[in-house]
Amino acid sequence: MELNDLLRVAGIGLVIGLLHVFFEQTGKKEFSYFLFFIAYIYITAEMLRFLKIFFSEIMEFFQWLSMTV
Repeated sequence: MELNDLLRVAGIGLVIGLLHVFFEQTGKKEFSYFLFFIAYIYITAEMLRFLKIFFSEIMEFFQWLSMTV
């Protein structure tokens, strides 16, 4: 996981947050809900990708650890 990945997720979160507030203020609650739903799916996919990278690093560490014993 790199800093670019974290900044991309944070940037998308900020944009989604601003759009959510905008739609709430203009009375378009259905757009706000739809936007939140799409953002939730995107962030869930990103977190699953991050977990995959994390667990592959953990597996690589344990393989390295077992080779040194």
